[in-house]
Amino acid sequence: MSNSGNHNSGTVAPKAFGVSAAESRGNAVDTPATTRPIRHVYVHIPFCARICPYCAFYKDLLDRSQTGRFCEAILRELELYQGTGDGGSLLLPSTIYFGGGTPTALTIAQLELLLRGFRDRLDLSRLEEWTIEANPGSVSTRKADLLKKFGVNRISLGVQSWDDHLLKLLGREHNARQAEESFRLLRAAGFTNVNVDLMFGLPGHTIEQWRLTLEKTIALQPDHISAYCLTYEEDTEFFLRHARGEFQQDADADSEFFEIAMAILEHAGYEHYEISNYARPAFSSVHNRAYWLGRDYLGIGPSAVSTVGMRRWQNVCDYRSYIDRVLSCQSAVASIEDLTSEMKRTERIALSLRTRDGVSASELRHSAQQTNEFIALGLLRESDGNFVLTRKGKALADSVVEALV
Repeated sequence: MSNSGNHNSGTVAPKAFGVSAAESRGNAVDTPATTRPIRHVYVHIPFCARICPYCAFYKDLLDRSQTGRFCEAILRELELYQGTGDGGSLLLPSTIYFGGGTPTALTIAQLELLLRGFRDRLDLSRLEEWTIEANPGSVSTRKADLLKKFGVNRISLGVQSWDDHLLKLLGREHNARQAEESFRLLRAAGFTNVNVDLMFGLPGHTIEQWRLTLEKTIALQPDHISAYCLTYEEDTEFFLRHARGEFQQDADADSEFFEIAMAILEHAGYEHYEISNYARPAFSSVHNRAYWLGRDYLGIGPSAVSTVGMRRWQNVCDYRSYIDRVLSCQSAVASIEDLTSEMKRTERIALSLRTRDGVSASELRHSAQQTNEFIALGLLRESDGNFVLTRKGKALADSVVEALV
């Protein structure tokens, strides 16, 4: 979300990538070539100026003494997956996604090192979309110009809310004014594909606040809007506060927030192409659609997950360990999983059903009775040989998916 005849390092990619779990912790192991290039690359940059209390992604406070070595390690790991096999590069990306954390928390020099490193090491002739996540507090004119110069063509801006009180509750380092300034700055730099991330169902969140947030967002005319319901994830401060009873989750209220988002955003011309994602025509995320369609992808960086064929692996979830391993020619891989056909089928159903196109009827042939019940309840409908969630079904998507898989 590939490997080759290994350059000068002993680090390896999982086999058939085919290396065993024991080998992944060791030194040099040759890995067989793959005949199908990897088209989708994710790069995890875990640094944050501030740790948000709701975020469960792997992240750590920005440490300027480590970020230089971290960038070197990212480029070193990238090199491991380059090589050639069967006459072609193992990496021929159509999408690259820098996520985090906060990629724009890096300095201009470090961003340039990474971007130039990717351009120098990869064949980008088929690149359609290069996304970088950005927080409003770390966007500047110089950084925006640099990203544009090196070929980044999509920015995902973590606004979350236009209400300063809610932003403070979420632990964000920016206020609403800074978020708007950052958005306009990105437009001025020439970015014609900008996503705005929003959240609903926050503690104390009102319907009126949510309406105003949606209207404010639409007024700025972003090309893509992601609207996520807050979930209380383990290993977060919000989870502990929820467990103590300080925060309550209201499923009925969350459904109302969701219904309002669908109504307002669709009325404004945004296509609801995935449960949490809305886009102007032709601006849906190419990278994320690849995930939802079950395409192979390579993850680079600490905690990054890769899935190639029937194998999935994850890098160590600690950037210091990641740096030490990669720069000392050891594998960054912490775990490897062999997938089964049933696991792949389950994932296809779970992910596809969340999208506008739905899931093929053939995938649900073993769940005919349950499928018919959902159709009778008005939660599913048939469309061009697929089963698609209705508007009513979208509000109960998790329950429908759980019943069908």
